[in-house]
Amino acid sequence: MSVHFSSRVDISAPNPIAAAEAAAKANGIALSKLNDSNPTRHGLAPELVPSVYTADPRGPRAARESLAAFLNTANVVDASSPQLASPAAGEGRNERHAAFTNVNTAIEGADPDALYLLSSTSEAYSWLIKLLCDAGDAVLAPKPGYPLIESIARLECVDTVEYQLQFDGSWFIDIAELERLLSEPGGERVRALVLINPNNPTGSYVKPTERARIVTLCREHGIALIADEVFFDYSLEPFPGDARLAGERGVLTFALDGFSKMLAAPHAKVGWIQVSGPAEDVAEAQRRLDVIADDYLPMGDIIAERIPALLNAAPAQTRRVGSACAITWPSCTSCLTPIPTGWSACYGPKAAGTCCYECLPSSMRTNWCCG
Repeated sequence: MSVHFSSRVDISAPNPIAAAEAAAKANGIALSKLNDSNPTRHGLAPELVPSVYTADPRGPRAARESLAAFLNTANVVDASSPQLASPAAGEGRNERHAAFTNVNTAIEGADPDALYLLSSTSEAYSWLIKLLCDAGDAVLAPKPGYPLIESIARLECVDTVEYQLQFDGSWFIDIAELERLLSEPGGERVRALVLINPNNPTGSYVKPTERARIVTLCREHGIALIADEVFFDYSLEPFPGDARLAGERGVLTFALDGFSKMLAAPHAKVGWIQVSGPAEDVAEAQRRLDVIADDYLPMGDIIAERIPALLNAAPAQTRRVGSACAITWPSCTSCLTPIPTGWSACYGPKAAGTCCYECLPSSMRTNWCCG
């Protein structure tokens, strides 16, 4: 089933002048605009920002090429595993890309033309909900999960339907519940399924068997996957088969990532969307996403010009942050002590970032944080 797109994006045919201009460019004819209002093409840019502004909706081409090369490189290391306690653990490791080739062969590499640069993954969620959902539609999001998704969806007049993560010694997705939510009345409103890989706050990755069934479900119901993978480089408890969804070919997939977590640099304000999936769905998604991106043009040249250098610094920085996490992780998890009836009243199962907090009022408790 083809993916449903919202009716909010104007994809009407260009006016005759714009169509003629596009045809001339396609034929290699360079045109000059008598009404060109871009000051950077007329020597008016300030010396501190001397570049010529291209207004590329997907972000400056050079920055996207650097990012694609980084994502495809064979030398990127998942440097933040606790296994780094062993010096040999970091030698020759390529967990990010080994996962691509060894676990799921239905993965494509990053193409600069499939990347959209923006200021944050929060902005990416907003764009994608605009792309996929009309008012009154819904997205599926995990519980426990990141509350910002519901907030952003609400701003777009879109509902969030929660699907429960379960715990049986490790966290897993209840696929039967997903099937029920998509099949029962109201399931036809769902336009996207959000996966956080690894999940925040549980730290759990999408398992290969879960991934295969979810891709099939999404394809059968004509819904897109939104994969938030900002924490992927920090696998505190790695399991065989942990893999990115970025580049998934089986269904239209939007993979989100950025510098906020990768570099521990939320103030850098750099995020991206990588689009993949069946060619026809990808082409239609990008045709519409280009309209949204062109309306906002969020990536400034000042930060875009620094992206290559920041990418070069990424492996060392993730090692640094990962090593710090590896030191504190055992102390954090030691307070999560099981009791005969389950977990202690104030501490839940192992969950990244949920170590020692006072028990919530009973009205706010969930079946994962309090006994």
